[in-house]
Amino acid sequence: MKPSLAFLCSNFLLGEKNNGFDVLYHNMKHGQISSKELTDFIRERSTIEEAYARSMTKLAKSAGNFSQLGTFAPVWDVFKSSTEKLASCHMELVRKLQELIKEVQKYVEEQAKAHKKTKEEVASTLEAVQNIQTISQALQKSKEIYNAKTVEQERLRKEGATQRDVDKAGVKAKKATETYKSYVEKYATAKSEFEQKMAETAQKFQDIEESHILHMKEIIQSYSQSVDETHIQIGELHNEFVRNIENTSVESLIQKLAESKGTGKERPGPIEFEECNTAIATEGKFEQKHYKQKNSFYSSSDSEDEDEPRKFHVEIKPVQPNNGTHQNRATIDELKASIGNIILSKLCCYLLTNNDLLSLDPFSPTLPAGSSSSVSSSTVPVPNRPTTPLTAGALVPPPRPSSRPKLPTGKLTGINEIVRPFSPPKTSNASPPPTAPLARAESSSSLSSNASLSAGNTPTVGTSRGPSPVTLASQDALPIAVAFTESVNAYFKGADPTKCIVKITGDMTLSFPSGIIKVFTTNPSPAVLTFKLKNTSRLEQILPNQQLLYSDPSQSDSNSKDFWFNMQALTSYLRKVSDQNPSASYYNVDILKYQVLSDGIHSTPLNLAVYWKCTSGTTDLRVDYRYNPDSMASPGPLTNIQILVPVDGGVTNMQSLPNSIWNSEQNKCLWKLSDISEKSENEGAGSLRAKFELSNGPSNPSTLAVQFMSEGSTLSGVDMELQGSGYRLSLSKKRFATGRYMADC
Repeated sequence: MKPSLAFLCSNFLLGEKNNGFDVLYHNMKHGQISSKELTDFIRERSTIEEAYARSMTKLAKSAGNFSQLGTFAPVWDVFKSSTEKLASCHMELVRKLQELIKEVQKYVEEQAKAHKKTKEEVASTLEAVQNIQTISQALQKSKEIYNAKTVEQERLRKEGATQRDVDKAGVKAKKATETYKSYVEKYATAKSEFEQKMAETAQKFQDIEESHILHMKEIIQSYSQSVDETHIQIGELHNEFVRNIENTSVESLIQKLAESKGTGKERPGPIEFEECNTAIATEGKFEQKHYKQKNSFYSSSDSEDEDEPRKFHVEIKPVQPNNGTHQNRATIDELKASIGNIILSKLCCYLLTNNDLLSLDPFSPTLPAGSSSSVSSSTVPVPNRPTTPLTAGALVPPPRPSSRPKLPTGKLTGINEIVRPFSPPKTSNASPPPTAPLARAESSSSLSSNASLSAGNTPTVGTSRGPSPVTLASQDALPIAVAFTESVNAYFKGADPTKCIVKITGDMTLSFPSGIIKVFTTNPSPAVLTFKLKNTSRLEQILPNQQLLYSDPSQSDSNSKDFWFNMQALTSYLRKVSDQNPSASYYNVDILKYQVLSDGIHSTPLNLAVYWKCTSGTTDLRVDYRYNPDSMASPGPLTNIQILVPVDGGVTNMQSLPNSIWNSEQNKCLWKLSDISEKSENEGAGSLRAKFELSNGPSNPSTLAVQFMSEGSTLSGVDMELQGSGYRLSLSKKRFATGRYMADC
């Protein structure tokens, strides 16, 4: 028989001072503390599991970035897949623990309400406890007085006191006796009420505690079950990993290498000696020399000797689809490798100049390989480059500027800031017109390249923010512009999001008006140009221009990084390029490159899935796409969208929805779509469908290429903020576009 709290109260908790109620009430309150502490424990376990899952995800990504070359390369797919599944198991445990935390928090709220209700219900018991405690104290005191008065009366009688004194003492003793007897009766009544109330209240406390313990055990059981399920899944994953490794035999790896890197099964044919036909040989030599003069991209002498080393013009042509699969498979593997191995190259000072900044387009469009608007080209894998820790460069950085020197006091003369009307330059068919200038006067500010400083004159600065010029004081800041250009490279495999490979890189370019060179060269101590690169926590790698920039490697802020210029080097470079191109109005300088942290398909602005159905007579193609606003720092529309798909098998007729363009010479189908955004139909999701009738089927599923761009935003959200005085940001431009953006079935 289990002991009840009422039993415990009557046998152990009542006590001489009747404090059992207080003990039980506070024990109930301690239950709330236990519930909250259990919540904290589960939350901390969830945090640990989430951190571990993210570490596993990062490890899986690193396995996916390992070399795709060599016989061992396919094994990394096993590691990557197993580690991703392991991360998913732990993330699933995190999800379950988060749900459990919600249940515990809900219970804590219900528990608080139940305790509040119980407190109101046991208020009468508290009064009974206080009553018996008060009566007990009064009873004890009356008993002491009764004993004292009785002893006093007996003492007077024995000592032979006067009758009057004895009678007087007797009256007091009688009164004390009556008081004592009344408190004994009151105590009996209070005791009966106290025991009844305490029994009822103790039962309520017992019910609450039993319910509390049972609920806590249920929570712990759910917690234990979630952990146990995760351990079982991890065990199954490990067994699967072991089986996959065992099934990856040496023979299969060698076979995969032969199939993916094979150069053909035909053996070289015999070649016999042929006597020279001087007439044909002379004509062929003339044609070859004429072709070289017409097509080579180097300068050479017309009287080139046969014995001198030859210079070759190499032209890469796209791989044509064929009925075999080995060559097509190799091409797809190369495309995947080219995306997976994109690494930032070392950046040095690289200056772009133009006669007028307004005609510059730092965002030159990138076309997919094989598109109809590109000259004969093909996708070539980027070779692996060593990844080394980034440093601020070989130059020893000076102390970070705290108080930066300003321009000399007074006014500067001859430096006019002119508003230039925008007029795009003339373009030919070979080069598309620029779509966006980097900087403009005031919102497109510029300093005239004809600016001059005279030491004998009072310096002044002129500016034009409208039709008429105004004068800038010496404290006015010099205008510069910045552009962020990002390239998203992606490879989609069928409809499996886990097989999506993504690399995102970016460039930061600053634009200096030519007139600023006069300020730098005339002033021995120009203000140090300092800026903060913001939102760097989303960057995986930053590669600054080592010849121009300094940075402090000990900076602790993970979400920003400060850089400041070597003003002497910047002045020297700008002066050098000005000497080379004195008529230019602006000079663009590559400041830094960076690589963005990616999360697979979640980082792609346009998700793709490709489906092929190939028969001998027809080929059905469907391309599903979905706009992904979560991939962008500030979601904006995707524009200039083109999807190019090669289709072999002798296409004789095509039906598509929406309408597409068929190029019979290149055997390619092209879709051109309008802008895609959240405001588009189905929030930017849709499908492209096509049916091809064939004369020489079936077709071989090919890799499609996609291009698009977006103005006014980046995928990383990285931004620039000028620090200190002396300069102002007149324009900030942002854009991202596709690099290698491909999808395969």
